[in-house]
This record gives sequence, C-alpha cells and structure tokens, in this order.
Amino acid sequence: MRSQLFSFLTSFFLLTASIGPAFAQVPTAPPAATDTTKKYANPGGVSSAVKAPWYKSKLVKAVAIPAVLITYGAITAQGDAGVNQRNREFVQKQFRPVSTGFDNTLIIAPYFELAAVALAGVESRNDRINTLLIIAKGEAIMLASTFAVKYLAKETRPDGSDNLSFPSGHTAQAFLAASIVHTEFRDKSQWYGIGAYTIATSVAALRMINDKHWQSDVVAGAGFGILSAHLAYLSHRNRWGRKSIGRDVGLSPTYFGNGTPGMTISWRPTK
Repeated sequence: MRSQLFSFLTSFFLLTASIGPAFAQVPTAPPAATDTTKKYANPGGVSSAVKAPWYKSKLVKAVAIPAVLITYGAITAQGDAGVNQRNREFVQKQFRPVSTGFDNTLIIAPYFELAAVALAGVESRNDRINTLLIIAKGEAIMLASTFAVKYLAKETRPDGSDNLSFPSGHTAQAFLAASIVHTEFRDKSQWYGIGAYTIATSVAALRMINDKHWQSDVVAGAGFGILSAHLAYLSHRNRWGRKSIGRDVGLSPTYFGNGTPGMTISWRPTK
C-alpha cells in the first residue's frame, strides 16, 4: 500500500514538473501603448483652477455699486418734479446756503489727505509714480464721462443757472479722490477711506444746500466718481514695480520775493 502511494505521488510530481514550464512559457499579451498625444497639456500634473462665475469677476465687482448709483440717479432725474423737488424743499428748510467757494475747494481735500498720509511715511498700495498715473487716468475717465452726460442730458439746475445739472461734477470729483484714498490705504486702516468718503459726502450735501444740484445729480455723480477710480485701477499695469521710490521728503517755507511767500517740497529718491 505504501509502495502504491509512493508511486502515485512520484507520478504526480513528475507530471506537475513537466506541465509547469509549459504554462510558464505561454506568451502574455503586450501592454497597451501609452497615449502620449496630450503629455504636454499639463506637464506639472496640477489640476486647472475652476473658473469663477461671471458675477464674481473683478469687472462686475468694480461696476456693481456705481451702476446702482448711476441708475438710481437717472431714474429719479425728473428736474423739479417727484423726489427731487421734495428733497430740495426739505434741504432748503433745514439749511442755509454756504459759500460755493468752500465746496469748490473741498472736492480735492481727499487728495490732500492722500499726500499727508504718504508724507507721514505710511506705505500705500502703489508707489508714488504709479499712484499719480492712476489719478491722471481716473481724472480723464471722470471728466470725459461726466461732461459727455451733462451735454446729453441737458438737465436744468435747481437755481436755473444753466442746463448742466446731471450729473454733479463736483461730487464725481470728490468721490473719485475718495475712492483712490480708500484703495491705496485700506490695507493699513479703513479709517483713511472713511475720512475721505466723509469729505466726499459733504461735497454732495453742499451742492444740494447751495441749490446747485438735485439729489439725483449728486447720487449719479458719486457713481461716476467711484466708477472712474475702479476703471483706472482695473486698466492700470504697474510699470515701475512695487518698491518704494523714496521717503526722504521735506517741506520748508520759502520767500519768492515781491512779498510772495510759499512752500518748497524737497524729495530725494532712494537707490
């Protein structure tokens, strides 16, 4: 019995040994060729960023608030009728007219704030050359847009002096300057922008108190000013880098002769 079992096992192992190499030598199918047609499409293997919806774009964010203000001003621009007349009567009952020379000067007060804060050594968002370029661009956009609309709208002023009431250029100028101050220093403190916008709002109020503009004029003017600043920033490319171009600034009184005093500003750029 043992001899028969030994013979069976011996035969089994011999059969396995003879069949095993046969299976081992069976050729396997070659691997499928790798698709290399798009190997350079994303070499880093980084997933492409998901595109933000259109309503979250920089342009929409920049235009949204000014568009609301301008639209409201255009809808309510009815001259001596409706909400304009009611607000004019309210303002005349509550306030007396102020010298127009005051609001003519106050429109550029935010720029004085911008200069004072910069001279104090507070770093702005852009260096001084680029800030001046943005101001120049914003002024050009604001003047072109507001005066074009003035001549197209031909809205008569409350005091009847002319038909260039809509929109308020003084208000547009003040809010343009305030928006630039806010953008340049909002990373340092929100109070700089609050102060500038307070000045701009005061200009709008004075234009109504002095009976030079309707409510619709100043609301739309604020929209044109803010929009001009936003477009100036969106279209600007920083061409001189973001490094400081100098903080060695000094002010000194000067006498120019013939009884004319003045002020001299000295500035030396850093290397």
